[in-house]
Amino acid sequence: MLLKPLQFNTMDKPIESYWNHRLTECKTALEKNNFDAYIADTISQAGALITDELLPALRPHSVSWGDSESMLKTGIIETVEKMPGIELIKTFEASVAREEIIERRRQALLTDLFFTGSNAVTEAGQLVNLDMVGNRVGGITFGPRQVVIVVGRNKIVADLESAMRRIRDYAAPLNAIRHPGWKTPCVKTRRCHDCKSPDRICNVWTITEKSYPKGRIKVILVNEDLGL
Repeated sequence: MLLKPLQFNTMDKPIESYWNHRLTECKTALEKNNFDAYIADTISQAGALITDELLPALRPHSVSWGDSESMLKTGIIETVEKMPGIELIKTFEASVAREEIIERRRQALLTDLFFTGSNAVTEAGQLVNLDMVGNRVGGITFGPRQVVIVVGRNKIVADLESAMRRIRDYAAPLNAIRHPGWKTPCVKTRRCHDCKSPDRICNVWTITEKSYPKGRIKVILVNEDLGL
């Protein structure tokens, strides 16, 4: 499947023209940094790209994932679970003891393929992420043989400073709010306080400048607002 930017009259559709330009430039920047990069017009198209092109090419025997609302919307986890010959390591199950979930997350770092999202992508083609436990950024950085990252257009930012500001003051508070029972200051104020709460989710920063080896990390940029 070859995904191409939409073609249209830029004067008639200025919003589409704006995002088409930004996504294309971001894709080019990612490719210069040794990432494999793709543009999908919708989250459904992103899921089809993974199912029809990436999975047959990669032929993984084991798969897992790090928390990502964008990635989950592709439906790829449900798809993989039904595929014969693939071991799916489930790292998020409310009915499973915390100790077992942590062990599964450790095992997920040894899989053939790891799915996740990114908190931000800079215009220079850098991935910026902030984690609580570290399993998501750990999988991006090292361990799984291949990584597929699904990113909505709303995650594209100008630079590293903008990425960190977006994560601290928007993504992180929203992530804390969506977990019932967490008692961080940002749940009340909607702003980061660099807190010392036992529930603090802002523990591990990573900046992925380039994919190593080349092409190990594959980024699907989606022309929709997705996730936090």
